[in-house]
Amino acid sequence: MTQLLSKRPDRFSRGVWPGYFSKAEGAHIWDLDQNKYLDMSIGGIGATVLGYHDPDVDDAVKRAVDCGVASSLNCPEEVELAERLCDIHPWAEQVRYGRCGGECMAMAVRIARAATGRDKIAFCGYHGWHDWYLAANVGTENALGEHLIPGLKPTGVPKSLAGTAFPFRYNRLDELEAIVAEHGDELAAIVMEPIRSEEPKPDFFPTIRALADRIGAVLIVDEISAGLRFNTGGAHLTLFEERPDMAVFAKALGNGYPIGAVIGRKSVMEATQTTFISSTNWTDRIGPTAALATLDKHERTNAGAHLVHTGTLVQEGWKSLAEKHGIDIHVGGIKPLSHFTFQADDAQAKNAFFVQTMLDQRFLASNLMYAMLAHTEEHVTAYLNACDKAFAALAAETDVTAKLRGEPSAVGFGRLA
Repeated sequence: MTQLLSKRPDRFSRGVWPGYFSKAEGAHIWDLDQNKYLDMSIGGIGATVLGYHDPDVDDAVKRAVDCGVASSLNCPEEVELAERLCDIHPWAEQVRYGRCGGECMAMAVRIARAATGRDKIAFCGYHGWHDWYLAANVGTENALGEHLIPGLKPTGVPKSLAGTAFPFRYNRLDELEAIVAEHGDELAAIVMEPIRSEEPKPDFFPTIRALADRIGAVLIVDEISAGLRFNTGGAHLTLFEERPDMAVFAKALGNGYPIGAVIGRKSVMEATQTTFISSTNWTDRIGPTAALATLDKHERTNAGAHLVHTGTLVQEGWKSLAEKHGIDIHVGGIKPLSHFTFQADDAQAKNAFFVQTMLDQRFLASNLMYAMLAHTEEHVTAYLNACDKAFAALAAETDVTAKLRGEPSAVGFGRLA
């Protein structure tokens, strides 16, 4: 098994999906039996935006390791990275670091609560596993399941946190306005992903910005998944004219090396000095070094444009092949983080059949495809040719479940469906 829900083999097909790797390079992965696959699936859960074992990032990290990654003093790379992030996002003035997205979101919420003296949070999207987020499910009938992700149990989350976190759905301003009407003067922050599976309506973010200003709440944009997908920075830079008060980055920021960052306006970030947020390993040299090298290569290669182009080819290919073979699917997601869903009662069995048919052709593939810079048009062409064969085989089957060598795919995060 695995600690990470998204990497569990049962998300694909237990008994078929190779759970462990021996080597990864570019867009290829080798399993423990040295079978080589072209990875057209989840791309390191979106962390390896440039590709696996990227030489520029890895060489920078190796040089850092040779100089020592930890000491009694601080590494200058964290200052350089802060300056770089604030150059990319001129509205931001200060930066704090963590090593993963969930803890950085918890840090951002803590800072917002410290800055406002308030406790409650309104949020839209997926933001990790910490207590502040799962508190939405305490004492409710599964609030997160109704909006985002089914089955997240708040076991272990203090019951006293009930009524401190309130979800609203993307583009549903009426739901946020209802939360503001009831809890406006108690809201420390409005937390949201800039984009997930649908385009924002023109008035969505401007209205949220205005609401946050009116009630004195901190507006936090979670860029953990969307960041570096459109440009060398936050998706909000592309999508919105207005700016948030804080933004959180992780995943793609280090191209697989652990690094997360909370950036924000000085007026909010200085509240960090009034609370306690600290950890020894937040000061190691590897994370900031990897992030600087990732940002350099990402900008130099215009990686955001490549990711969008790759995702566009894949989505258009899925639609064309589904129509060709008479298969009913829904295609969605932002282009660099694409997905399709079988519109059928046996959708999970169809997912597993697709997975095993693609594995037979030496592709790691599911109904998710996260683009990387390492993906070439030749890769996409070969992948879509394999999808053509998989969809043809699927269309020819009257009992897909009987043909499975493993188990049907487990239901994944609702936000990805």
